[in-house]
Amino acid sequence: MNIQFKKGVLELCVLALLAQKDRYGYELVNEISKNIAISEGTIYPLLKRLKDGGFFTTYIQESQEGPPRKYYQLTELGRETKESLSSEWFSFVEGVNRIIRGNTDE
Repeated sequence: MNIQFKKGVLELCVLALLAQKDRYGYELVNEISKNIAISEGTIYPLLKRLKDGGFFTTYIQESQEGPPRKYYQLTELGRETKESLSSEWFSFVEGVNRIIRGNTDE
């Protein structure tokens, strides 16, 4: 997949996964990697940027499987942004699909 295109949708993927439940960084990488080829080095700078932008907060929680984990939790701004980006995404995909299928008059 084109790297620039992938970078644009990763923000939406992170916000959508966090809208489902609080998650830690490695968990986010694993969930996204099930559908899109990414590396950890791609996600952590994005998480910092989104946290600095107020889209989510973090908290530390003990883990039974190792050291404490930093969890990410969406803020109201994060939820609103996720809804807005999702709407834009579905509209974009619908338009591209019409073009690809040759149904541009719909």
